[in-house]
Amino acid sequence: MLLKTNIKKDLYNMIKKLPFNKFYKLFNSISFLLILLSIFLLIFKGLNFGVDFKGGTLIELRATDKSMTVTNIRDSLNQINLGDVSVKKFGKDNDYLIKFEKKDFNNPNFINEIKTKLSSSLGDAFEFRRVENVGPKVSSELLRSGIIAICLSLATMLIYIWIRFEWQFSLGAIAALFHDVIVTLGVFSLFSLEINLSIVAAVLTIVGYSMNDTVVIFDRVRENLKKYSDIKIFDLTNISINETLSRTIITSLTTLLALFSIFSFGGEILKGFSLAMILGVFFGTYSSIYIANPILVFLRVSQKTILKEDKD
Repeated sequence: MLLKTNIKKDLYNMIKKLPFNKFYKLFNSISFLLILLSIFLLIFKGLNFGVDFKGGTLIELRATDKSMTVTNIRDSLNQINLGDVSVKKFGKDNDYLIKFEKKDFNNPNFINEIKTKLSSSLGDAFEFRRVENVGPKVSSELLRSGIIAICLSLATMLIYIWIRFEWQFSLGAIAALFHDVIVTLGVFSLFSLEINLSIVAAVLTIVGYSMNDTVVIFDRVRENLKKYSDIKIFDLTNISINETLSRTIITSLTTLLALFSIFSFGGEILKGFSLAMILGVFFGTYSSIYIANPILVFLRVSQKTILKEDKD
């Protein structure tokens, strides 16, 4: 029993002394390259905007003929001259999601005409389960609103941290948030994953999650700055990260378990949202340690900084 207790204590002490601060420069360099690569992809490749932002028509089709394939459906739609057509499996093996650019709001029989033309080439072994149309005006307004929402959330977080802590902490927090959002969007650009309204919701959730993780560590850094006046910020950030490490691991793992379940069993509609959230949790945990805290070290935050701000 005593041996088991000693092993637990040794393990605890080992975790308590993990040298995160020794890898600041290495991971800062990796993060810098990731941000540059993400910005390069966003500028030159861009994002794969869905119907929500690009406008167009979305049809959910269910086939009753098992011999029907994505290729058959795509070839039939290409004969109708609908512009850029995307067809992929959706949910069950006989469910397909069709997206195309053309939309004809002046023709009330537009969808029926498509159904009739598909029937002539594929037969009647299918049904339209859902049809959505988004015009260019609505899509541009949604895109603008999404960008404004993300920018406002970042600005609000900056103000909150500035008031809650000091300006050095707010710069570290915003740098971490910027890193998380840009790199997540870079991954979506790299693999041409679709960006829709659910992804905007995921990005906003990522901002909140990353900020919460960063604030927990910052709060411990601030306490330790007041407690240990003789320890430099380089070592003190490492102590603070280790002291909050168990909380960070438990929160991240439980969140990831739920997100992986949604990604695996939530269906095609939730895959993009859950993937964005998984990336956000991973990058948010990483940036709290290797983006936010190194900035405090770079700005040489000390006990004098905290005492001066408190006095003001």
